[in-house]
Amino acid sequence: MNTDEPDHPRTKAIYLLPNLLTTAGLFCGFFAIIAATQGKFEMAAMSVFIAMVFDGLDGRVARMTHTQSAFGVQYDSLSDVIAFGVAPAIVVYLWALSGIEGRWGWIGAFVYVAGAALRLARFNVQVDTTDKNFFVGLASPAAAALVMGMVWVGEESELVAAHIAGWAWVVTVSAGLLMVSSLPYYSFKGFDLRRRVSYLSVPLIIVVFALAVRDFSMTLWAVFLIYALSAPAYVISRRVMRLSRP
Repeated sequence: MNTDEPDHPRTKAIYLLPNLLTTAGLFCGFFAIIAATQGKFEMAAMSVFIAMVFDGLDGRVARMTHTQSAFGVQYDSLSDVIAFGVAPAIVVYLWALSGIEGRWGWIGAFVYVAGAALRLARFNVQVDTTDKNFFVGLASPAAAALVMGMVWVGEESELVAAHIAGWAWVVTVSAGLLMVSSLPYYSFKGFDLRRRVSYLSVPLIIVVFALAVRDFSMTLWAVFLIYALSAPAYVISRRVMRLSRP
């Protein structure tokens, strides 16, 4: 996602390389929908995660090559609506939510789609006024990872989706609501790999790597689940500390 404020003014030109990467992400979202309609839910979930890779590359490539453009910003947002809004909603609906009686299944999927669209629209109008180190609300790629990670883990574990449709609905709706919330999520834009870190971070990295080798999909989902819960936990802890003060 082209999230950082560019170092050079955006032009009205259309540049090939960053927009090719954006198109690749858009294709991954489109392919996820096609795969889901064919019952290939694990492939669909993986496609959304691949879209996240392209989404992370297009903005960085544009800044590195000084090819930022107003067209690229708008195209990136429209691509994100498909890849991280519509695609995850359709995949999780066909995977589990369609088995819920009544209209609650598609209502849950629509809440997610609407949350993603509103999140991206709000980001576009607030991009120049918000703190670059924090997102306001859960970013749409992270929300998509939360929902698609659940699908990926469920497929690998051979779970019967209909049996966990209620939990899938809760996760999907929660992801949609977190996107439109005002909770502060760390953006990692200021994170520097060259910066010194605590010795405690080394065993933590080793543990995460070992878990990823053992069960990659579960570890990936757990990382995004923890990230999604980090902002609510932070806000609640701050309020508890404030109330506990004499």
